[in-house]
Amino acid sequence: MGDLRRDGTGLLRLARAGAGAADGAGGAEGAAIPLEIAASYRARTRGLLGRTGITGALLLTPAASVHTLGMRFPIDVAYLDRRLRVLAVRTMPPGRLGRPRLRARHVLEAEAGTMAAWGLVPGAEVTVERQAGRNGAAGTRSGA
Repeated sequence: MGDLRRDGTGLLRLARAGAGAADGAGGAEGAAIPLEIAASYRARTRGLLGRTGITGALLLTPAASVHTLGMRFPIDVAYLDRRLRVLAVRTMPPGRLGRPRLRARHVLEAEAGTMAAWGLVPGAEVTVERQAGRNGAAGTRSGA
């Protein structure tokens, strides 16, 4: 099981879609999505501020809410519980405060429209595969 308590990079995979994803939307189930992990206070505070876009997604952990104050582009936000199950997905324009989600332990951010293209809907589960770090350790974190 991968450690989500340190900043780093990895891959995000849509492990299993919930009933809401069975509507024919072409999802990215099993596809590897580039991921940045922001676990330190400094990395979470910085987030996507000052960027003009992102390739893949940014995982903020721990986090239960986000804001887009000072952001330059709209983002998709997925709130994840402790088992990395999607609780809610929202699109937020710049200059907004997101409502805190009580059961959320992680927040996933990506450019607006990308989560719909991935088929990420409430009830879906994701897995995080950390890329090898300085000590060469890599691991997988899933909701199970």
